[in-house]
Amino acid sequence: MNVRIKEAMEAALSAFGKINNYLTSDFAEKLTGVFDAEKPYLDKVASMDEVFDDEPTFEAFREVFFDLLLINFFTEDVQKLEEDYLESTEWEAIEEETIERGTELLNVLLYLKECDDEDIEPELEDFLKEFLLVDEDEFQDEHRIYEEVIANQTLIDSSLEELAKITQKIPETSELKELFYSILGFFREQHPDKQEFEDYIKYSSNADFDAAVYALLVAYK
Repeated sequence: MNVRIKEAMEAALSAFGKINNYLTSDFAEKLTGVFDAEKPYLDKVASMDEVFDDEPTFEAFREVFFDLLLINFFTEDVQKLEEDYLESTEWEAIEEETIERGTELLNVLLYLKECDDEDIEPELEDFLKEFLLVDEDEFQDEHRIYEEVIANQTLIDSSLEELAKITQKIPETSELKELFYSILGFFREQHPDKQEFEDYIKYSSNADFDAAVYALLVAYK
């Protein structure tokens, strides 16, 4: 399992556990076993789903951790396969089978990985315009999905209280409704101290989930 991904996973579960007074170490150990297993990707997906099926307390993170499993595949597992595996019909079939899985957090994680590879500091505008290409005509699906983020970019220079207020106004139909506060919160402050993290939790309307996702992003970066 990739070290950064393991740290991100453990940070997310720890943040969730602290708010809810849950012990998360056993669940993290089970997931680590799934990520480390020497088995095909879809078998890992099935194994991960079994772990979540047995632990409904953590259900809110099933698709977020699917994103981590996919990133882990890209960074670790694919190195053991043929060089052009991601161009193969087999992988195309896997993508088709799992097309409804995961969240938009995957794009943020891929962007952070690219920033690390290129040794640049992540920025929201760069993420939107240079990574997602939301201004390009052929990427209007991304523009539609991220339109609330695009319209509220200035929130990264505002208070957490203001960010929380705008989050409440995001339409329920938005694909980023659940992740809006966490993504903007992360780009607003990528190195939160203890007080900043506590303030972030204080203003959240979904504290345990938001804390976990924020902790995940900070740890992964």
